[in-house]
This record gives sequence, C-alpha cells and structure tokens, in this order.
Amino acid sequence: MGQIAFIPKETEGGEPRVAASPDTVKRLVGLGFEVVVEAGAGLASRITDEEFAKAGAAIGKASDAARANLVLKVRRPTGSELKAYRKGSAVIATMDPYGNEAAVAALAAAGVTSFAMEFMPRISRAQVMDVLSSQANLAGYQAVIDAAAEYDRALPMMMTAAGTVPAAKVFVMGAGVAGLQAIATARRLGAVVTATDVRPAAKEQVASLGAKFVAVEDEEFKAAETAGGYAKEMSKEYQAKQAALVADHIAKQDIVITTALIPGRPAPKLVSAAMVASMKPGSVLVDLAVERGGNVEGAGAGKVVTTAKGVKIVGHLNMPGRVAASASLLYAKNLYAFVETMVDKNTKTFAINRDDELVKATMLTDGGKAVHPNFVNVAVAEAKEADSASPKKPTAKKSTTKKAEKPASGGDA
Repeated sequence: MGQIAFIPKETEGGEPRVAASPDTVKRLVGLGFEVVVEAGAGLASRITDEEFAKAGAAIGKASDAARANLVLKVRRPTGSELKAYRKGSAVIATMDPYGNEAAVAALAAAGVTSFAMEFMPRISRAQVMDVLSSQANLAGYQAVIDAAAEYDRALPMMMTAAGTVPAAKVFVMGAGVAGLQAIATARRLGAVVTATDVRPAAKEQVASLGAKFVAVEDEEFKAAETAGGYAKEMSKEYQAKQAALVADHIAKQDIVITTALIPGRPAPKLVSAAMVASMKPGSVLVDLAVERGGNVEGAGAGKVVTTAKGVKIVGHLNMPGRVAASASLLYAKNLYAFVETMVDKNTKTFAINRDDELVKATMLTDGGKAVHPNFVNVAVAEAKEADSASPKKPTAKKSTTKKAEKPASGGDA
C-alpha cells in the first residue's frame, strides 16, 4: 500500500476552510502520495470535488482517514474523528492547544504524531509555512471590510458639488501582521489611519504604510524592546500615560480595530467600557481577539453588539474563515511546504526526521505521549476529559503547561 494523504471536510464550528487546494494536491501527488479528499471538503472555499479530482485526488469519505499515513486539517481533530485515525499516522493542523490540555491528551492517547502549525518557528526557512502570518494577513484585511460595512458611511474623503464627505478616522491597535494589513487596507480605502504598538520598531513600519504612529515616546518607550525583539514590561507610570493618550485618541475615532493576542494567554484588555462610551454614535470597533476573551470590554464572541449610545462592537469568530476561498489557498500552501520537508526527493518516501528544527518546534504528540516542551506534563489520562465536539475556551482550571513567551508585537501574530 502506498502513502496516503487524507484531507477531510472540516466538521468543527462550521469551519469553511479546507487544508488543500488543487495546486497542493497536484504537488502532493508529485511527492509520491495517493491523495484522498473527502467529498465536499472544499465547497465552502469554492473548490469543487471535480477540481480536486482533476488535480489527481480520489474523492472519498470520512472513513478513509483510517487508511491514511498523513492527515491534513485546518482545525484540531475532534475526539470522534480521532477514533477513525490509524495509530502512528501524522496529523498536521492548527491545534489550539493552550487551555485544551484534555484535547492534547486525546491526541496522544490516539497514538498519532501531531503537529501544531501555529508553533512554526519564525526563521527564514519556515516563512512559507507560517500559518499565523498567512491567516492574520487576511484577518486584518477582513476586519477593515467588516468595519466599513457596519460603519455605513464612506471611508474616503469625497468632494462633490453637493458638499464634501469627510474621510473616516481609523485607529489600529497592534502593528503585527494583522494590524499592518488592516492599516494598508484602510489606507487603500481612503481613511485617515493612526496606529499604536508596544514596540518602538513598529513606528517605522506604520509610517511606511502612510499612517501616523500614536504613543508616549519618552525615554522608557525608546528602550522598550529587548535584544531578542521582545517587548519589555512597561512601568505603571508609563502605562498610565499611554492609557490616557489612547483614551483621548479613541474618543475622536470613527473605527477602531484591535489585534492584540498573546499565545497561551487571555487577550489583554485594551479598550475599556468608558473608552467605548466616549465614541460617537455610529462608530465601530472590530475585535480580532474575541476568541481569546477580546481586547474590547463588552465584545461578544460571534456577535455584533450595539451599545446604548449606538456604538457597534464587532466580534466575528474565525475572521480568516470569512475570506475562506483566499485563506484556504494560503493555508494549503503552508501545509504543503512543511510536508515537503519530510519527503525524501529520491525515494519519494514520507519520513519524519525528529532531529529537524521544524519538527522539534511543532511536534505536539508522538508515540502515545505529549512531547512538546510546553505540554510534557499533560497526562494521557486526561484524554477522558476531552470534548469530542468543539475546542474549549480557556477556563480557570490550573494549566499544566508552561506559559508562552510574550511576542514582540504584543499582538496579532
């Protein structure tokens, strides 16, 4: 029996993305895989079964996972999906393991070798495999599109015989991947854009996109980044000055987009209820961190909340999934690039090199146990607690994992 790569239809939470494209199917076949795509897997991303078949895939069913050496997914497999996987198979997906230790234990108990794509190191060799960047780019873009739709006014300044329409004021909090794309998109649409970030280095990036940087730029701020590119914790005095500046700025904005996420931790609260209340009726906030508790006080996961003053707080879940046709193409390329590193080009044999730096960084479970350094204390016995449906949100339960290091962007990716 040859090597089989299986791409299932996503079952979790109405996920519209798919882990393969016709292009990556063709490439996987070229690597020596027999590719099986579950019927209907790509329909929500505008990829028909016929397109996959034309690229060289066989169209199958969910039970075909039992034959696969390699399973490519968007989201972590559920407990019911894992029951069908063969022991020793490789499973590559975005695993969302923090706060979901029982689900990690279930992966270990199933005997699969699982890889968390979000742990891919940010090194030159792995740039094409960076799922956080590829998906955050689209999230930042879609945040502006959603904001414009809710704002129900024109974003660019328009001078007409009947009068002038003023340009909308857009404030982006966090200048990581999603934030920078949000800035660029808002600028393309003609808005007046400002942005803030905890890193001094972000000022140049923001300015290069035609936006104005907003921060208390004192001596402490200038030294706010470590040699490794991480953000230093600021003093209480600085935090108070920055909060006052941001609060005053937000009151004058039409649209605010927040992007701050710290892996493994609840999202930091950036916008208080008082700041929301200070905004004009009809103003819009888009919270890209709502799945981790949100940056905006009053944001609702999966909801558009309208305050008593008529300010809208947009909390759409799975923002990249709102641009599924584009997101799937990029995500599929990320996965393929990683898989390619595990295939011997001469023999066309799929084999995991456990000494490879990419494998070491991303491997979550192997040989019946959790092997990632942040999850080595997860007991397989916890698998009994795993939810066979959707991933759980972080709870107050004491975690057995190590804390993730705070990223330099203090933000989105």
